[in-house]
Amino acid sequence: MLDAHGASYRMIDHAPEGGTELVSRLRGHSVRQAAKCVVVLVRLDRKARKYVLVVVPGHVRVDLGALKTLYHGRYAGFADNETAERLAGSVSGTILPFTFTDELELVVDPLLLRHDEIFFNAARLDRSLALPTEEYRRIAQPRVRSVAQLPAEPANNGRWEAEATRGVSH
Repeated sequence: MLDAHGASYRMIDHAPEGGTELVSRLRGHSVRQAAKCVVVLVRLDRKARKYVLVVVPGHVRVDLGALKTLYHGRYAGFADNETAERLAGSVSGTILPFTFTDELELVVDPLLLRHDEIFFNAARLDRSLALPTEEYRRIAQPRVRSVAQLPAEPANNGRWEAEATRGVSH
């Protein structure tokens, strides 16, 4: 897909890793440049629901309240692994920051887009991609909204790594 769009990117092979901080160290960049990808379910009313692929920088959490507000929903929570993997087309921990189905809307936090280059797993734990941010924006055409919850402390001490097991990629 990136080749078809004429993107310039780098592939980075590394030890298999899905944790944001660890894989960022392996790839040699700031955790703030890691594209953490989370599939979220937003219940719009009693019957209607929407799935959203949320992409935030690796040092923050997804703000579920902001997503609920953004979609005027009644509830927002992490999608179950089976649904997240089906919609994203890859297993948890390797989800790409792109959508390939109309069932999954893409929302990216502007904090990630502040960097010249972003990094993410390439649908596998042992290979990543480095992609210029402007090329990512051009190809993905995401909806850009503030959906990140900033940490209360500079270091997260692993408190948010639980997201890595729930439809999340880095």
